[in-house]
Amino acid sequence: MSRFTDDADTSEIGTPQRASGNCFVVDIRVSLKRWLIKTSRNPFVTFSSLVQPIIFFVLMAEVFGSIAGGTLSQTLGDEINYVTYLTPAIVIQSALAAAAVSGIGLVDDIETGMFEKILVSPMNRGAMFLGKVLSEVVRIAIQTVIILVLGYAMLFLQSAASVETYLQTGAIGAIGIIGIAVIFGGVFMAYSNIVALVTRDREATIMIANLLTFPLLFVSSAFLPLSVLPGWIRTFAVFNPITYGVDSIRSLMLGQDTLSVLHVTVFSGFWDAVIPSLIVLLGANVALGGIAVRLLTRASRADVQ
Repeated sequence: MSRFTDDADTSEIGTPQRASGNCFVVDIRVSLKRWLIKTSRNPFVTFSSLVQPIIFFVLMAEVFGSIAGGTLSQTLGDEINYVTYLTPAIVIQSALAAAAVSGIGLVDDIETGMFEKILVSPMNRGAMFLGKVLSEVVRIAIQTVIILVLGYAMLFLQSAASVETYLQTGAIGAIGIIGIAVIFGGVFMAYSNIVALVTRDREATIMIANLLTFPLLFVSSAFLPLSVLPGWIRTFAVFNPITYGVDSIRSLMLGQDTLSVLHVTVFSGFWDAVIPSLIVLLGANVALGGIAVRLLTRASRADVQ
């Protein structure tokens, strides 16, 4: 008997079945669309994940550009403009801001009862949560492109000659930067959802996420080379995912190895920074992602029961 006949016969006796057109990919698309629409209607998320990093970019470049110029000349050479040096930090900050609020949507679903409704629906649970993750990926990718274009525009306004040193690895490097930003974002998406599932409270999720994520920017190589920072910051930066995200993107920007916490010579050029950083970030994704999935599975079972 065909699959469609089985579905029809089963439905006649009153057992609910998945619509025959619903597949894993369709469920992902439905979930992705839902989360994109939900995010676009939340002004707090839009401001914190996009507008805030742009404001921070302009202010940091204007306020610290002249001060940091001498430090950069000593460490990376006279030809490196502070806007070029700062752009990777703003890309990571933008991805961090987007990922840190990922758990808020989950808390909203839990508080409004939508979480339980989705769990008892015929939608595939894996597709449901993958769609949520992909919505964050889309947002991070768009934000990264905007930040890269903004950095280019700022350099052009300062001096057209500086534009030549902006992105040494070209279009391939730009694609790599977007990929690193997405992978980095995955670390803090998992962290944010862990906080959301543990607290199940919107305010607590926001406070705990911001309490950890924002200070981490200043104990990394984001804004200044680690060589000019205090020793305790250099020690802490080794265990800070932001350091690996910033240094790998900066290496793609400058076309050279700028990894400041590890000395790797197995590969060549900027790959000595990019590959080790990717390994660290992927490892953090697996570790935190595993915890998030475990908590999510436990929460799903409890809510269904």
